Parts: sequence; C-alpha cells; structure tokens
Amino acid sequence: MRYRPISPALLVSELTERITAITGRRRIAVAVDGAAGATDTTALADALVDPLRVAGHAALRVSASDFLRPASLRFERGKEDPDARYTDWLDLGALRREVLDPLADGGSGRVLPSLWDPVRDRATRAERVELSEGGVVLLDGEFLFGAGLAFDLSVHLWLSPAALKRRVPDEWALPAYERYEAEVDPVALADVVIRVDDPNHPARYEP
Repeated sequence: MRYRPISPALLVSELTERITAITGRRRIAVAVDGAAGATDTTALADALVDPLRVAGHAALRVSASDFLRPASLRFERGKEDPDARYTDWLDLGALRREVLDPLADGGSGRVLPSLWDPVRDRATRAERVELSEGGVVLLDGEFLFGAGLAFDLSVHLWLSPAALKRRVPDEWALPAYERYEAEVDPVALADVVIRVDDPNHPARYEP
C-alpha cells in the first residue's frame, strides 16, 4: 500500500475540494470513520465546517456517538463486550431515519443533529435543523461502513494493528476493530483513506 505524506491543512483542503466537486445531489452526506479515542474523527469533521461554508455550502456536524442506543440495550451483555460494541451500540435505524434519509433527493432536508445523550442516558430533545440545498452533513464515528448507510463521500482514518493496540483507550474493544477490518475492510470501501499512526503526520492512501 502506498501512502503520500500530507499535512493536516492540506488534507482538509483536498477533502473540501472533493466534497464541493460532488454534483447531482441536493444535499451531501460525508462520513469520517475511525476507531473512537484512537483516531480523531471529530477534529477532522470539525475542521471541514468553515472551509465548506466559505465555499458556499451550509455544513452541519453530526456525531454517531449521539445516536447510541440506551444503556439498557448497549450493555445488555455487559459494558465490555466487543461484539456488542460492534453490532449493538450504534442505533443504525435512527441514524438512517433521522440524518441520512432527509438528505435524499426526495427527503425533507430536516436533520436531527442528536438523539441520545449516552452520559445522561436520556434523549437530547434536540431540534431538527433544516439544511438548505447544497448543504453538507459531516458525520463522524466508528463502524460506519458496511451497514448499508448511504454516504456521498466516505473517509476512513486507518491505524496499523500495532498503532491501534497502542492508542485505543478501551483495550477490551480491540476484537471489535479486528472484526471490522476482517468483515468490512473499511480501507477497501472508503473513498479516501488516511493513515494516522502519527496523528501529526498523516498520510493519504493512493492506490
């Protein structure tokens, strides 16, 4: 695999160009996928907001961590079950219904930016946001690919196995990431792959 070193600023610039080049869509869904706590998907998605607005696109940030299932469902098999984290934590149906379906050509354009507060374990009661035509939803999270979610651009922050083991905060979750690599192969699915073994010196995969 060949990776091209790229500065964080240039990465944001290239991704912005890639997003603004998308045509034929009334509204755009962008996913930034990577292991929680080991990669900073939030920072990359946040960094795209202002450049997109400067380019004339309304940008709305959404985090998959605000679409987790209630604790009673997430932790039904305990708080440190890697299979549950992989298959049961994220409310895929709600994410599809409340965020992605409204972006479709026939959709309402009214997006729910958050659904569930996993810390307080209760609904956020957030108001829907009406996204104008040409608007972009920037969704960050983990295990976003391979589950039938529709994205116009998919970005994966990849870690080598050694780096993942070194940096993941929840060591018990490592089998979940290994399963994701084996079953989904996010590097093969993503439109853009960034190696972030050293987060200060990313590198972009070039096939």
